[in-house]
Amino acid sequence: MTVDAATRWLTAEQQRTWRSFLTGVQTLLSTVEGQLQRESAIPHGYYEILVRLSEADGRSLRMSQLAEASTSSKSRLSHAVARLEERGWVERTDCETDRRGQFARLTDAGFAALAAAAPGHAEQVQRSLFDLITPEQAAQLGTIMAVIAAARVPGAEAADVCALECDGAADADAVDACALECDAAADADADTDANADAQAEEC
Repeated sequence: MTVDAATRWLTAEQQRTWRSFLTGVQTLLSTVEGQLQRESAIPHGYYEILVRLSEADGRSLRMSQLAEASTSSKSRLSHAVARLEERGWVERTDCETDRRGQFARLTDAGFAALAAAAPGHAEQVQRSLFDLITPEQAAQLGTIMAVIAAARVPGAEAADVCALECDGAADADAVDACALECDAAADADADTDANADAQAEEC
């Protein structure tokens, strides 16, 4: 390997911090994902979509807004919303001023599913995160993660997040199915994102 003198190599302390961060994030996401799958049969990515819609005015958001809020590409979000539509939890409606644009709206059934899943999810987050750190550490964590989130390139990490969520699936079959969905979504992204603006402007 060629050594580049300009490379900013991690110090030993930075390396320990980075590896601890990776392990901690993977452990937390796997635990939270596993609880949602076992108790509610809802992947964490789908749960976040339901939450974002439940918090919006009229329980409705433009698809582009929902994609940004859930850190998903447009094509991957469309795939997830289609699955939620199959469950009767979300419905898509056309924009009145631009038929190419769409809104996603949380249905009453979707809100009921979210309400049923939320207590167990909240308890799992408490046990897996906030019970393990002090209030001061929690405040520091919030500040740190806000800085990292502010530097995010929209959509760039979607595939990696998808893979992490798959690690927490309930069983081997669920992991395989989740991985296939990630691969299909990634392939769709590669095919459609370059033409997204030309194909469908959001309302």
